[in-house]
Amino acid sequence: MAKQFTLAEIADFLGERYQGENITVTGLNTLEEAQGSELSFLANPKYIKQIATTKAGAVILHPDHAKDVKNAIISENPYFSFARCMGLFAEKEGFFEGISEFASIHPSATIGENCTVYPFVVIGSNAKIGDNCTLFSGVYIGEYCELGENCTLTPNCVLMSHTHLGDNCYLQPGVVLGGEGFGFVRTDFGVQKIPQIGTVMIADNVEIGANTTIDRAALSKTSIAKNTCIDNLVQIGHNVQVGEECFIVSQVGIAGSTKVGNKCTLAGQVGISGHLHIADNVTIGPQGGVIKDLAENSVVSGSPAMEYNTYMRHSLLQPKIPELFKRVSALEKQIAKLEQERDSQK
Repeated sequence: MAKQFTLAEIADFLGERYQGENITVTGLNTLEEAQGSELSFLANPKYIKQIATTKAGAVILHPDHAKDVKNAIISENPYFSFARCMGLFAEKEGFFEGISEFASIHPSATIGENCTVYPFVVIGSNAKIGDNCTLFSGVYIGEYCELGENCTLTPNCVLMSHTHLGDNCYLQPGVVLGGEGFGFVRTDFGVQKIPQIGTVMIADNVEIGANTTIDRAALSKTSIAKNTCIDNLVQIGHNVQVGEECFIVSQVGIAGSTKVGNKCTLAGQVGISGHLHIADNVTIGPQGGVIKDLAENSVVSGSPAMEYNTYMRHSLLQPKIPELFKRVSALEKQIAKLEQERDSQK
């Protein structure tokens, strides 16, 4: 049976007040598409006009707009409140419980209490799985790996040997942690492979998106600090260190031995060269190419990355370059003509 709650129950869960009729809410939706039993929200003033036309049974909104709707939950932060509601209505992923007889678990591995291990999971020797973990089909846990409590590894995640996860980590499908870092060197004897014998350390409350890869360190560790969120299709090289509460968006690539500080935001397709230091609270815009260290609180864009306002001026001028080239070419011809006339008069 689909989940449903009264408006009063949702308001109580959020710690907010509600107004109007205590309707039964059967789902969540946008202002534009919501129906009479669904709850929506208004967080961006851009959508204020949709309040007049929405069919939503109730809306989460700021006190400034409370007078605009009959049924509402009043919140100082409507977006955050709506996000919490999504957790209320979210359905648990998966169907299996317990430890499947079709999982391959090495005798030396230890599995905590209340874990779910789906069919066709492989857990290697001396691995340690904490309490309340869920491992979906196709998960591979290598030798000496350690998982904290309440971790979820969705289908086809791979943890190569000596990889460590903290508590409450969530790995989307296809994540690979601890694959060998890109270690090769050209020599007189040809290309030589450098073994990668370090570890990957993922701290508590980290979420990693689908098909993201984080490489094992050559020595020491590659590390992701607590509360960092990583999107799909991200590549993090060996010995990289990422700080706390960072947002790393899709298709970012971070080359080896770079350090990223706390609370940094790396937008889509950012590329960062190796052996750099990105300080705390740095924001790098989409497709930014970083080739030097960045100071604390920097906001940069472009490739190579530059200060944001400089980048915006550069972007505005760039389309004008062809016309500017024509004007300069014309001026050069006029100057050449004037010089020729001057020389002919000598």
